[in-house]
Amino acid sequence: MTARVLVAKPGLDGHDRGAKIVARALRDAGFEVIFTGIRQRVEDIVAIALQEDVAVVGLSILSGAHVALTARTVDALRAAEAGDIAVVVGGTIPAGDVARLHEAGAAGVFPTGTPLEAVVTEVRKLTGGDTPL
Repeated sequence: MTARVLVAKPGLDGHDRGAKIVARALRDAGFEVIFTGIRQRVEDIVAIALQEDVAVVGLSILSGAHVALTARTVDALRAAEAGDIAVVVGGTIPAGDVARLHEAGAAGVFPTGTPLEAVVTEVRKLTGGDTPL
């Protein structure tokens, strides 16, 4: 079975090039990828994650609101009884915020410059490695 990943752009951030590059890398690695497009509300991201039965929600955030948006997404998934869906976050993330993101419930954190291979490897681990190489 192919693992499904939702790549989402929460908040008012209007730049999606990086998210599209990550989505393509995941797709090329064998994942089924759903891309939300820009300016999504957390509630809509969670609804899409549930509807699409994803294993991972990947948040792409450049706006500086990464800690709050990640925490809100994790909390909303738990409230929807979908706390088993892993949340990863990437984008413009200062090194000092990585631990805060993990504390907020992020299963993976990918600051700007993270190699795509590292993202794919981590998502593969989070999905039980059930995606072909």
